[in-house]
Amino acid sequence: MFKNIWTEFKNFLMRGSVLDMAVGIIIGGAFTKIVNSMVADVMMPPLGLLMGKVDFSNWFIVLKRGVQDAGPYASLSAAQAAGATTINIGNFLNSLISFVIVGACIFMLIKMINRINRRKAAAAPVTTKSCPYCCTDIPLAATRCPHCTSELK
Repeated sequence: MFKNIWTEFKNFLMRGSVLDMAVGIIIGGAFTKIVNSMVADVMMPPLGLLMGKVDFSNWFIVLKRGVQDAGPYASLSAAQAAGATTINIGNFLNSLISFVIVGACIFMLIKMINRINRRKAAAAPVTTKSCPYCCTDIPLAATRCPHCTSELK
């Protein structure tokens, strides 16, 4: 019984779709790290500089002051170290920008794959024709329709 379940499980894992999904998840995780780094390290510093030397990661609102230090806090890490409860607007903004970039990249990738698939489909040779009497698809070389038995020219 266990051997049969193991065999079924192994067959399930070895199907192409499961392996493709696993590879996609691994690549997606690595791609997300790259995009997050691009947003935090490349895009946000110049954007913050244009907006008056603002560090987005330190945009936060204190909801409740910390028990160890009443504030004001110079940075988000100082507020968190003091035990303050905060709404982290800058971190959310970074995540939102990362999400939009990842979404746009995935959209463009899918669009490119669909374009390639359309070219392959368009390049496939035509192997059937339509019967003029019953509109059934039949082989090109057919002289009689197998569906309505009409003679074809």
